[in-house]
Amino acid sequence: MALERTGNGYLVDPSIWTEEIMHEMATEDEIELSDSQVSQILAARDYFSENSSVPPIRTFSKVVGIDKKILFKEWLTGPMKPITKYGGMPQPTGCV
Repeated sequence: MALERTGNGYLVDPSIWTEEIMHEMATEDEIELSDSQVSQILAARDYFSENSSVPPIRTFSKVVGIDKKILFKEWLTGPMKPITKYGGMPQPTGCV
């Protein structure tokens, strides 16, 4: 069953998010999430549930204790976009 996603790949209904759905979305996008990436997604979800907002990259890098440069290398792109997408969170706005 294909997941209902927006044009940018985000879940149309984020309330259905589970870790299984996270992996299914990544597979649909031909990405295999590393353990480190999964833990970053879960940390971002915790931050989001506590703050009702997606963390800016500087804040997030401090939350997970990983240098921003490493995050960018690990995701090969701005890290917050895939982290929020696979984490079932809203798409970040502004400079990410």
